[in-house]
Amino acid sequence: MADLIFGLHAVQAVLHSRPTDIRRAWVLKGREDASLQPILDELAVYGVSIEACARHRLDEKVEGNHQGIVVEAKAAPAKDEGWLGERLSQLQAAAQAPFFLVLDQVQDPHNLGACLRSADAVGVHAVIAPKDRSAALTATARKVACGAAETVPFVQVTNLARTLRNLKDQGVWVVGLAGEADAELWKTRLDGPLAVVMGAEGKGLRRLTREHCDAIASLPMHGLVDSLNVSVTTGIVLYEALRQRS
Repeated sequence: MADLIFGLHAVQAVLHSRPTDIRRAWVLKGREDASLQPILDELAVYGVSIEACARHRLDEKVEGNHQGIVVEAKAAPAKDEGWLGERLSQLQAAAQAPFFLVLDQVQDPHNLGACLRSADAVGVHAVIAPKDRSAALTATARKVACGAAETVPFVQVTNLARTLRNLKDQGVWVVGLAGEADAELWKTRLDGPLAVVMGAEGKGLRRLTREHCDAIASLPMHGLVDSLNVSVTTGIVLYEALRQRS
């Protein structure tokens, strides 16, 4: 299997993390600028075949702003519950407080990419999502993530409730976000071993997911708008967690 990856930052991230996985590249014919040339030079170092082509051919390969470059790379190995258990053990052995972001059926790849980008910025150890009814790590999600898809592990689990239960059994404090919650985010404990759980666009947290949270918090809303986009909320929550953990 292979992934199509597009956009300057996303391609740069793959070059830095797993350059030998890149099989070939397509670039916009006639584009020569300071942003693209270093990428082309590095691709050439690794012997990647580069084909110059018209814009419409790039447009046909991917949806979104490709910024003049698309690469095909070997699909990265999927990460699952087993990987997550090993990672948790490693963090505990290193006396590091685990920091996870859980997305409960977030379905828009743009939101997934934006959440990955925020997760990278604050040092989240992994982003966890159920396999069903959730956005996958598509080319669009990678583009929006601006390279964070290569630095933040994305774990897909079969049973999210069971995963949350296992995290709690290992001492991880699980905090969900819901607009109707009485407790404000700023008054909620977000330090130590932590998993922040965000609900789906429009629907929020599922009942079973909510039941497996240790605490439910909300963001205070003082205007006419009664909710924020899930990726915006995620950024706010993760930075409050970073503040408390610091």
